[in-house]
Amino acid sequence: MRAAVAVSQNFDDPLSGLALMQMPVPEPTEGWIKVKVRATSINMHDLWTLRGVGHDPKNIPIILGCDVAGVTDDGRGVIVYPVIADAEAGGGDETLDPRRALLSEEHHGGFAEYLLVPERCVLDKPGSLSFEEAACLPVAWSTAYRMLFTQGALKPGDRVLVQGAGGGVASAAISLAAAAGATVYATSRSQTNRDLALELGAAEVFESGERLPERVDLVIETVGEATWAHSLRCLKPGGAIVIAGATSGTSPEADLGRIFYQQLRVIGSTGSTRQETQDMLRFVETKGLRPKIDRVLALEEIHAGMQAMLDGNISGKIVITVA
Repeated sequence: MRAAVAVSQNFDDPLSGLALMQMPVPEPTEGWIKVKVRATSINMHDLWTLRGVGHDPKNIPIILGCDVAGVTDDGRGVIVYPVIADAEAGGGDETLDPRRALLSEEHHGGFAEYLLVPERCVLDKPGSLSFEEAACLPVAWSTAYRMLFTQGALKPGDRVLVQGAGGGVASAAISLAAAAGATVYATSRSQTNRDLALELGAAEVFESGERLPERVDLVIETVGEATWAHSLRCLKPGGAIVIAGATSGTSPEADLGRIFYQQLRVIGSTGSTRQETQDMLRFVETKGLRPKIDRVLALEEIHAGMQAMLDGNISGKIVITVA
């Protein structure tokens, strides 16, 4: 079968390690199920793997792709829950299993014609979504859902700041929070991404670091060093920052005085549980939400899609279809 494979890692030239090649078709084993891939989407995780950041080189070569929508052998349209883990080992939470692995870290991912995953990772695709739309949801939207509703305890009427509106998790958080009845403020350096945030449901948008009209209950933070000080300043006393990434760096000045004096909460968040992913899919279908797609490319065009992700020249998800 055709597949896009990470064959080497190079921080400065990540795409040099991405190869389109033939791979064996996986055959189901006990407890695992084969999915014919219809669509996938590109995540920054794919580029970090190619850069050699957070990915053990002993697992190279490996088929990339964390997001998958497809069809099982019996014709069932499905979305793949991308966390391979044991919930019991995490005290009921797969994300706390110390041996958890995201699809494409230890097991082949979805940039291929077929995929093999544990049976528990296969969820019904909402009928209201196309395969291309469904392929945008598993990583970014589930991560955003957990940040908002589990870790952030979002309530209708809350004020939420989403930093870096152009990112996949951030844009999903804007859509989800607005649909939940929150007032959403969003920031970005890019006018295009600020316009996108308004389209997705933000009440107002701002340049990165700009003063907001009021303090907020919750900040969704995936940028890190570049926005951390602003995130702290924007929180009302007792408010919370939920962090699920740090694309601009991981070591900002902590400003501990502000944190303890205003009793701010700093909460880490990684991925989602299977149940949270199921809840997210139900929420998306009930609210009639649809992810923003920047472009749809064939598997053979994946290098162009990865380059667009590297350049930051996107507004929404890049979807890869597999005919």
